[in-house]
Amino acid sequence: MSRTIIVSNRLPVKISKEESSFTLKVSEGGLATGLGSVYKQDDNIWIGWCGTEINDDEEKAQVIALLQKENLLPVFLSEEEILNYYEGFSNEILWPIFHYMSTYAQFEQKYWDYYQAVNQKFKQEVLAIAQPGDTIWIHDYQLLLLPKLIRDELKDVSIGFFQHIPFPSFELFRLIPWRAELLNGMLGADLIGFHTYDDVRHFTSSATRSIPVHATANIIQVADRNVLIDAFPMGIDAEKFESLSKDSKVQEEIANYNEILKDSKVILSVDRLDYSKGILQRLMAFEKVLTDNPEYIEKISLHMIVVPSRDSIAQYKELRDDIDKMVGNINARFRTSSWHPIHYFYRSFPVETLVALYSRADICLVTPMRDGMNLVSKEYIASRKDKGVLILSEMAGASKELADALIVNPNNLGEMYRAIIQAIEMPEEEQKSRMLALKDLVNKFDIHHWVKIFMDQLADIKVAEGIRKAKSVNANLQETFVKQMQEAQKRVFFLDYDGTLVGFKAEIDKAYPDEELYELLKDLNADARNQLVIISGRKYETLEQWFGHLDIDLIAEHGAWQKINGQYWATIPGLSDNWKTKVRSMLEAYSDRTPGSFIEEKRFSLAWHFRKVEKGLGELRANELESNLRYLTREMGLQVLAGNKVLEIKSSDINKGKAAFSYILDKDFDFMMALGDDHTDEDTFQQLPQRAITIKVGSSVSAANYYINSVEDVRSFLKKFVV
Repeated sequence: MSRTIIVSNRLPVKISKEESSFTLKVSEGGLATGLGSVYKQDDNIWIGWCGTEINDDEEKAQVIALLQKENLLPVFLSEEEILNYYEGFSNEILWPIFHYMSTYAQFEQKYWDYYQAVNQKFKQEVLAIAQPGDTIWIHDYQLLLLPKLIRDELKDVSIGFFQHIPFPSFELFRLIPWRAELLNGMLGADLIGFHTYDDVRHFTSSATRSIPVHATANIIQVADRNVLIDAFPMGIDAEKFESLSKDSKVQEEIANYNEILKDSKVILSVDRLDYSKGILQRLMAFEKVLTDNPEYIEKISLHMIVVPSRDSIAQYKELRDDIDKMVGNINARFRTSSWHPIHYFYRSFPVETLVALYSRADICLVTPMRDGMNLVSKEYIASRKDKGVLILSEMAGASKELADALIVNPNNLGEMYRAIIQAIEMPEEEQKSRMLALKDLVNKFDIHHWVKIFMDQLADIKVAEGIRKAKSVNANLQETFVKQMQEAQKRVFFLDYDGTLVGFKAEIDKAYPDEELYELLKDLNADARNQLVIISGRKYETLEQWFGHLDIDLIAEHGAWQKINGQYWATIPGLSDNWKTKVRSMLEAYSDRTPGSFIEEKRFSLAWHFRKVEKGLGELRANELESNLRYLTREMGLQVLAGNKVLEIKSSDINKGKAAFSYILDKDFDFMMALGDDHTDEDTFQQLPQRAITIKVGSSVSAANYYINSVEDVRSFLKKFVV
């Protein structure tokens, strides 16, 4: 029976040793709660570091036995491994780069060596229990290499990966010396999840610009697999926070706060100590509120909780010192005999105390400089009854969902200041209206919903991948096709050229046929029952130069020109190119501002090539040009075709599908096959009868019945039809 294996850096428990035995304390985190519905079922299991160094074999056995009862499996890491893999590579390279703090990154080779070694150690633990058919869900930036490591060993498993921190833009990500290895590691998964669409876009851009993979929308093609990249905004256990807010002990704490604070408005800030959280900027904004609005003195207060984190490291120690100084200065400057502007706590609190503070706080200030999601904002909402104001940084993933919060740029001191004033002065009715909308969203899209949609998507991909593999031209299908051909007496092969018979070249005229291709075509053509048709977007002069000496039929410029049975080249009657002048001027304007692009003129079409343009810029210009061309050509009877690094404009009366259909009309072919690699070939696939064997090269997303991976595979495949 297949099962689900969850893998993360840490297990959802804390292990402590008391005398000669170990005890477990289950984590109260949202991820542990949400995934509890998965790993605690049946034989499912969660693999992760146990949180403490254990070297004694007898003690390891005790821990393993204790954890097995909870469906948990430990990975034992040494202090040196934690220092270099976790504190080093994960938190001194990936964390600052992924949070746009590149100046803090320390690119140490030693860190990378340990990161690889620990990911290998996690792989061994997974492989020790995983079986074909299992689902493996890997979490976060500490294990970016793990999906591929598992995929290389186990082909028949379904692998999901979710990153809980942001993914940076390409310009930041490219700073990492081992970026290609990290991307390839992640692409071992079937489904890669992020909190926001921005992260999806950044990852896809980094992958296609760093390694030789191709993306269509949010699907990246890796060898013979499709990897889906998607956004899954993470929720919280909203029901738990709402019920805790009604708990008698929490209500007692709230009553104590009310007695102490009376009618004073409370602004709450809860963060882990980190330079990505924008704590100093928040303090500056609060100081400006008191400076410019002395009437708020003794009427508002900031309750700031900072949870200790890595404060032995220089940047964190410096940040803590700066926070201490700023809090001290503000309190010294504004406090009165009965009032402190800031209540600062450098420690963690139990969840019950946090819920009491959430319930009492009139305003919650969540303004990180960069954050994957930030669940504090959602915890605050879930803990509220009917009013309250959330001020939220646009740099937090949660801002993409929580539109009824006051959204601010944490770098804009004035904007943060104005948001705090707006929150303090906001009418109660507006507070209730905003909070009701926020609560509905947080309750609906909770942690359980997040787990469900991710797991459902992963299951759907597994089914889709099975269907896709059934379309792959594997060895069994090849034998079937060859047998069908051998039984047929009249056969036709429609063969696209670029991307099908030959690979793409930066210089389009250098993609000429090689001797192997000529031999293949001659061998196929040697059987009188075979009719070969090269059907291409190339100029007819080019096809004549390359293939005019062969006894095969040629269709050029997507069907505008045809050379059949060795006769002279002929064109479709009534075609005009009077439209070229107007369209050419637009193409020239884009070429002038896009270095590396060029215009190719054919008799009845124009093509704008961007194969040599800087990656990213070419796609950007092509999208813009295509949009403008569609507007321009709408009333001119023209069609805009997006090919591989090319946009082509031609008459809508011309397409490969019409040419192919016209070719087979009144001919009694009992075997038909068509191979092509881009959008222009889709017309051929759609126009041929259903019984035809239609094959897309390089992608399974097609109207074709089957797909094949590459030009090399096409040639090997066609050789099997040489009898």
